[in-house]
Amino acid sequence: MREKNQHKIRTLIGWIVSIVQIVLSALVYILLVRADLLPTKLMAVAAVVLIVLILLFRLLMARKGKTIRFVIGLVLSLLICVVLVVGSLYLSQLTDTLEVITETAEETTCVGVYVLDTDSAQSIEDVVDDTFGILENQEREAADNAIDQIDEETGTLISYLEYEDTGALADALLDGECRAIILNEGFVDIIAEAEGYEDFDTQVREIASYEWKTVVEIEKTEDETEAAENNDVFIMYISGIDTSGGVSATGRSDTNILAVVNTETKQILLISTPRDYYIPLSISNGVKDKLTHAGIYGVQVSMDTLEMLYDIDINYYFRINFSGFEQLIDALGGITVESDYEFDVEPSYHFEQGTNYLSGIEALAFARERYSFSSGDRQRGKNQMAVIQGVIDALQSPSILRNFTGLMDSLEDCIDTSIPYSLLTGMVKDQLSSGTSWNVVSYSVDGTGSRVTTYSMNRSLYVMIPDDDTVSYAQELIEAVCAGETVTIEE
Repeated sequence: MREKNQHKIRTLIGWIVSIVQIVLSALVYILLVRADLLPTKLMAVAAVVLIVLILLFRLLMARKGKTIRFVIGLVLSLLICVVLVVGSLYLSQLTDTLEVITETAEETTCVGVYVLDTDSAQSIEDVVDDTFGILENQEREAADNAIDQIDEETGTLISYLEYEDTGALADALLDGECRAIILNEGFVDIIAEAEGYEDFDTQVREIASYEWKTVVEIEKTEDETEAAENNDVFIMYISGIDTSGGVSATGRSDTNILAVVNTETKQILLISTPRDYYIPLSISNGVKDKLTHAGIYGVQVSMDTLEMLYDIDINYYFRINFSGFEQLIDALGGITVESDYEFDVEPSYHFEQGTNYLSGIEALAFARERYSFSSGDRQRGKNQMAVIQGVIDALQSPSILRNFTGLMDSLEDCIDTSIPYSLLTGMVKDQLSSGTSWNVVSYSVDGTGSRVTTYSMNRSLYVMIPDDDTVSYAQELIEAVCAGETVTIEE
């Protein structure tokens, strides 16, 4: 009788564990379907493996009088259940993160109210009865939005004077013509770039900040849309920004890379354009500016400007916030990068020529530095690509599972893209199916330094005058990769 009761209990326990395993297996498979990251063959293999494991452990636990087999089946089934629970959590978080990164993109515009640092004002209420300064045309929509918020917040209509360019607006504040100015926060750094205004960012103080979000709608012609849907070849703009306002904040783009991707030939061409390149912006009516300034007006302006420079169509963008990279790299446990030079970055960072293992803050210093190199921004662009490559290598390591949650949170904070989720997962499935290695080549266009006025700041700034021969060569490389040719770089 006792043995019979024990058998009933074992049978009940066996069925409960088997049912739990079946439910968890179904959940994992549903999450795999939702993630859409595995090709059909691997999905079929996953289904077969899950079914075989269920049947195997059920048979082990179903044998009468076989206590050892029952225990083995029970233990193994429980272990698989634990693995399935962990796997389902990882899959769910991975899918959620990818959906956040690739969901409808937004940009955040941040506008500040600035007074002189010596001014006693501490809040907007302290200056609401005084005269403000705003730009007459540039970023006028941003200024008007901020004025509306100030009027609503204070219950009054503020008075303001309009100035034709950023330099004149800065002078009005410095000379006391107006007590406060309303300005896109990204322009403060632009003013500080100008000769004679190097201390502007320390001479002024922000007493209020206003922001709003807009949806980024990438404009595409019918031909561009058809080409993008084909997915065999596409061009992506990679923007590396360094702002404290998050990856969606408009700001100067310190890295401007075009990734020309041919999924048929498995080739990726990276074209780096220096941040100081002196070219017309898409919104400047032919007036030239530094490429980095285009980012202040939005990612669409940066894309349109590069389309004009290289006479191409850009399908997607991919934005990286290098400040957010610090958290991401620490979550990865550090990265390995290859440095072309030995150099130091104040106050205490030293980098060897060759292999360097870097923490988050060290990688950020490595990616930001440009003054240590004779080629300046060109080398900084190469170093930033080395950091990106280091992150990609670390992401392929099994060690990422140790801090998976922190890693997913970091990805959401420092990356956003207009690449559709379906294209991203399609490339993953194609890679898993073929296993073919990719051929990645890179090229940087060049130029010569000069000091001129720009569209965004009508004062003398350092710029790089484009070398037309290097731009033409970059165009030839882009056309070749798009046409399916395998290219090599002639520096």
